[in-house]
Amino acid sequence: MTDLTHWTAVDTPLGRLLLTAGPDGALTSLSVPGQKGGRTVEPGWRQDPGPFRAAEEQLAAYFAGELTEFRLPLRAHGTEFRRRVWDALDTVPYGATATYGEIAARIGAPRAAVRAVGGAIGANPLLVLRPCHRVVGAGGALTGYAGGLDRKLLLLNLEKGLPGARPGAAPETR
Repeated sequence: MTDLTHWTAVDTPLGRLLLTAGPDGALTSLSVPGQKGGRTVEPGWRQDPGPFRAAEEQLAAYFAGELTEFRLPLRAHGTEFRRRVWDALDTVPYGATATYGEIAARIGAPRAAVRAVGGAIGANPLLVLRPCHRVVGAGGALTGYAGGLDRKLLLLNLEKGLPGARPGAAPETR
């Protein structure tokens, strides 16, 4: 069966994460509880922690502040535009942030495409692993995150990208 989906759940500071993978072991989604557009377990999926051991180890190291870059096979399905945006997310370094406009520029999209870039970022199926939490609004405001602004803030604080920030507040200037 080529479309078999494996899944497991992992406890983290963000809550119990749902991870899914295809038959080849490549991760296809990471969802947080209550996530806008997040996945939920479907009939026919196979619960199997085996394919997720490396992801569990790397997530634990990330939340312990010991890992700054994930090295996992990822396979997200989306349009060519979305895949370009998601690839650009991978270029935002740990502890740094980028604006939606900067992501648009990185993929060669016109400034007018900022809303489309935001839509693609919001559709990212691999939260945390593909760091959409590092994207902020113009001026550095904490805006939109499918997992909720409290989780975005937790991740940014973990990475020390926005020390002391509150949802809706601009980051400290350096």
